[in-house]
Amino acid sequence: MRKTLILTGASRGIGRALALELARSGYDLVLNARSEGPLREVAEEVRALGAKAEAVAGSAGQAQVAQELVRRAEGLGGFYGYIHNAGVLHPGPLVYELAEPLFLEVLEANLIAGYQLARFAYPLLRKRGEGLAVYVGSGAAESNLPGIGAYAVAKAAEEHLARQLAAEVPEVACFIYRPGVVETDMQRAAREAQGSAAPLLHQVFRGYKEEGRLLTPEKAAEALVRLLQKPRQHHGKIVSWRDA
Repeated sequence: MRKTLILTGASRGIGRALALELARSGYDLVLNARSEGPLREVAEEVRALGAKAEAVAGSAGQAQVAQELVRRAEGLGGFYGYIHNAGVLHPGPLVYELAEPLFLEVLEANLIAGYQLARFAYPLLRKRGEGLAVYVGSGAAESNLPGIGAYAVAKAAEEHLARQLAAEVPEVACFIYRPGVVETDMQRAAREAQGSAAPLLHQVFRGYKEEGRLLTPEKAAEALVRLLQKPRQHHGKIVSWRDA
């Protein structure tokens, strides 16, 4: 039987590349992002590759959206789990300067969405005695770079959530995937950031590009799909594109 995965942040960047690579590898998908138009375009690309795909627009940090994602995945058949790739950065201001709505948006996209997915998916996966939960993490979880403080806080909490789930429900293979330094909209936003920490962010993130250190979204996606071939080997761990 074909397996069905939920994929958040699927409308662009790593998420779009992942959707296409997963479709080529035989997975059916329920795709999620906040931008409805681009999301539906990716769903069409997935279907063109011969996979089933449904699109659910909205923030997966909202309970009704996360619940609908799981419902749609159940409907497609072979529900196997999720990859939580969605994220928001809001680079530039120091953490205490960031407006409250922006800080909460970062937490919702990265952390709360990861909790909501687990909340609705884990009871089903645990009952079946197997499944998959991948949290796309970041080295920012272990750094204190001024200008991306909210993102670092959210990623540290998200990665801890993944390890907690791995400890509590060993039947479901749960791990953290750090894709490396990838050319995405987040990278571009950091290169053009405004705010107190902008000069430092420009130096760091423009340096990545000038030094040729950026991976393509496709390479990051291909590495994760290879890691999915034996997910239990990575249960409870942090793995990167290099591990593939």
